Amino acid sequence: MTKFAFIIHPLYAKQAARKYPIAKYFPDGLIEKVLARKKPEVVSHITGVRSLTGAETEGWFIICPLTPRMMMGGVPLELSYQRITECAHLAADLGAEIIGLGAFTSVVGDGGITVAQRSKIAVTTGNSYTVATAIEGTRKACEQIGLIAAESTLAVVGATGSIGRTCATILAPEFAETWVIGRDPQRTEELAASLPRGRASTRVSDLARADAIITVTSAESDVVLPEHLKQGAIVCDVARPRDVSVRVQKERTDVLVIEGGVVAVPGDVDFGLDFGFPPRTAYACMSETMMLALDGRPENFTLGKEVSVEQVEETWRLAAKHGFSLSGFRSFERAVSPEDIERVRRARSTPLPPAAAATP
Repeated sequence: MTKFAFIIHPLYAKQAARKYPIAKYFPDGLIEKVLARKKPEVVSHITGVRSLTGAETEGWFIICPLTPRMMMGGVPLELSYQRITECAHLAADLGAEIIGLGAFTSVVGDGGITVAQRSKIAVTTGNSYTVATAIEGTRKACEQIGLIAAESTLAVVGATGSIGRTCATILAPEFAETWVIGRDPQRTEELAASLPRGRASTRVSDLARADAIITVTSAESDVVLPEHLKQGAIVCDVARPRDVSVRVQKERTDVLVIEGGVVAVPGDVDFGLDFGFPPRTAYACMSETMMLALDGRPENFTLGKEVSVEQVEETWRLAAKHGFSLSGFRSFERAVSPEDIERVRRARSTPLPPAAAATP
């Protein structure tokens, strides 16, 4: 049996109050100073992962005590590398042969390359299967609300990152037009030029042109706001912390926001930890790590700032072989209902008021 581990971390300072209740009374800056001194630790034992082939695996969740703000400049990069590498060493001591980098631990610095060089075991970011499920989820959502890709506009926010670039590359041929939105004008223009019917922008406001959106930035605050979205649009939010403002849930019931990468895991799985998903479901990045373990492949799989089309296709193959599948849709920590889908279908077929239709 090839065993695995997966790194999680607090998404904001006050999450430390789940373990240390007194933390809720202190300012974020003080909490983060304390977190910077803490070492990684095991938070749960994962059991019951069983492939369609009969192969089994077990693993551990290991917490890295750094928030996104800390990893994206709040502490020296070397400290982030040190803590993530310590997670890998802890996993090796437990018997794991591969470790997955969750959330911001997969994007800090060089996207896992340095950690892999320092680690005793194999490392993957999980980004290949994250791309695969974002694409699969977007296609499925389009089908359910009656959106025809060949007649519609796609937008990818954070398009020059490893996940966004590959999403745009695979999906652009299916859409009438694709807008890639990024912070770096030159890199965004270069990506747009490589796509069929590609357009480049550095303005999130250009999302108003899009029928389907994939957003996957490394931002620490809301990126997609209610005023950015077209009536009847689909948004697949792959980012953690999420890119889409909670205001969208409250103010734009005419759009469908789905969380990218919610996967049904084969077997009678017990994660030993409640991370907000229904039983036996996980993020795609977690699932990629489990797939590789089930396949007996403790190897550095997805590292760095690029995800190839070949890697995405390989995770689709592994998912089919071992029994991982997209598990419906979730939106803002709850299941998307048939009524939600129908409401967005109706919104797409409802003509806009003349004034709104005239807005560029």
